[in-house]
Amino acid sequence: MAVFILVTGDRPVIIVMLRPPPAIGLLLQDIDRPGMSSHLRGIVRRRDISGHQHIDLHLVTALEDLRVRPDRHHVRGLRAEDGVSRTGSMDQAILAQLRAVVGSQHLLTAPEELACYSYDGTGKSYLPDAVALPATTEEVSSLLTLADKHRFPVIPRGAGSGMTGGALPVQGGLVIVFSRMNQIIEIDTENMIAVVEPGVITGELQTALEKHHLMYPPDPASLRFCTIGGNAAESAGGPSAVKYGVTRDYVIGLEVVLPSGDIMKTGVRTEKGVVGYDLTHLLLGSEGTLAVFTKLVLRLLPLPEARATFLLTFADLAEATSLVAKILQSGLLPCTLEYMDKTAIKVVKHLLNSPLPDKTTALLLIEFDGNEEEVAQQTARFNRFVRDRAGSGCQLRRAANEAERTELWQARRSISPATFSLRPDKISEDVVVPRSKIPDLSNFCEQMAAELSLIILTFGHAGDGNIHVNIMVDKENRKEYENGLKAKEKLFTFVVELGGTLSGEHGVGITKSAFLHLEIDPVALAVQKQLKKLFDPNNILNPGKIFPDDEYSKLRHTGSG
Repeated sequence: MAVFILVTGDRPVIIVMLRPPPAIGLLLQDIDRPGMSSHLRGIVRRRDISGHQHIDLHLVTALEDLRVRPDRHHVRGLRAEDGVSRTGSMDQAILAQLRAVVGSQHLLTAPEELACYSYDGTGKSYLPDAVALPATTEEVSSLLTLADKHRFPVIPRGAGSGMTGGALPVQGGLVIVFSRMNQIIEIDTENMIAVVEPGVITGELQTALEKHHLMYPPDPASLRFCTIGGNAAESAGGPSAVKYGVTRDYVIGLEVVLPSGDIMKTGVRTEKGVVGYDLTHLLLGSEGTLAVFTKLVLRLLPLPEARATFLLTFADLAEATSLVAKILQSGLLPCTLEYMDKTAIKVVKHLLNSPLPDKTTALLLIEFDGNEEEVAQQTARFNRFVRDRAGSGCQLRRAANEAERTELWQARRSISPATFSLRPDKISEDVVVPRSKIPDLSNFCEQMAAELSLIILTFGHAGDGNIHVNIMVDKENRKEYENGLKAKEKLFTFVVELGGTLSGEHGVGITKSAFLHLEIDPVALAVQKQLKKLFDPNNILNPGKIFPDDEYSKLRHTGSG
């Protein structure tokens, strides 16, 4: 049992969970800290949470809004009348069969338990009919066999940190959570591969590999609590993508369960392999709509022995954004090249011990890694580049030690949750444009913010053109929210005109699906729908995602035995 005491300043709210699911176990011990909560001035004290030590930012946000606006927030799912969307109930006979597969203690059906798996990073919420926590591939197979037989939806879920609704049970059904399938099965140091289950926390894998002087490069901002399975479903990226690539570049083999319940293996354990179609990369980024991952074979790299981290501050936004392409054109190869505009800086500058120059309107966070000689050469070359190319309003600072480096990265990774100090809601997009077009994108966002009277901030992975655009709104302010939606559509149209893409790492889910036609031509869209139907003829897996307007995706479970 877990007991949480939420002190709000008015009165304590006691939350008791007899069987705390992993999402509850990820709760902060102290959420009254900079960058985490602008409204909640209290403490969540943790007692007996079964050893979980990670942070579920979205649950924290949910609890925060539960206090601030109890009439509207999405953890309101503790009672059906509180406003969580729900599509129906499963037949008791089906629930009995599900219990027979995973055991009674690993099938959740109580409303307060279902609420914990009803939301993700979008702030939207839909109650599932049940939540299963399988422990083996065979149990996953049995669950999908039942789903295929009885025609109820199955939604695979990682940590619920996704930003496009990929893990939301929009048509009810069964959510499969992989927190019990969280083993690092193998670390093969000679061949530099790892085999893991989908519930492995990304940051924990990286820590385990460091002991072997190896690295798994993908590093999404949520790495302390997101899972490898969820990363693979979305083909997640992160700051290091400019040098190392994204998740799909490091998954070389899979074990998956198909919607029929059949178990399939794809890919290889070798550096090369071209036998048959590349089903591994077809499944990566498919957002849980084609198959369920149960094992992943990962390619690893040697851990760099040295790194150097720099902060470049600018008095002029255009100079900062235009310098990105020039840095890479010069032959420099940073492992990260991050960008923040003045609003992004504003929400996290209190996390920096050393104050920024007064006129700072943008900054670049740049890091080089490799062996000692490589880093020294890149550092000297970068210093010359800044001296020769940067304007008078640019100032360069190097992190003197690991503590300063950690401080800079803490600020960068805290931007997203810290934005809620500006408005209670946001429309979060992760567009990508050619690097040379980043100045056009940042200028467009500034103009659009002024035109629509909105707060819009831009930050992200400038090195690969993947810019996060956060449109801050208050959904209870109808005009502001409508303007936010207009801004989103304008943004997508402009990005495609620049030769960009609607998403670099968040995926499509339910929040971008209405705009697919802007980027994908009708023939390509038809082929993708045919692939979905080939893999999943009964539309069992994650229905309503990617193609929600298609008649095929509107099928619902019958609820019959």
